[in-house]
Amino acid sequence: MKMIIAIIQPSKLDDVRDELYKIDVNLMTISEVLGHGRQKGVTEVYRGAKEMGNFLRKIRIEIAVNDNFLEPAVKAIVKGAKTGETGDGKIFILPLDQCVRIRTEERGGLAIG
Repeated sequence: MKMIIAIIQPSKLDDVRDELYKIDVNLMTISEVLGHGRQKGVTEVYRGAKEMGNFLRKIRIEIAVNDNFLEPAVKAIVKGAKTGETGDGKIFILPLDQCVRIRTEERGGLAIG
């Protein structure tokens, strides 16, 4: 089992969700977050002076998947989120030691779905 954490542009959420639905990945948690990567926020000119905002709005998607869904899910996220521009985001893949479905107490891959 793996935990996928993807940080994407807010405008790409619907596209990513639709791509994940196509491969039967329906269970996900979505959060609005703030952050920046190499671009270090937004630079704007205000009254002739450069001002830099600290953080940009992003969407964080968390998905627990069984191993056979890992590569298809990563490809779906990339397909839905990619614009080719700076700030498209990142995907992090972490080992997931255990999952428990509270309602049934199922564990492991069965609890993920």
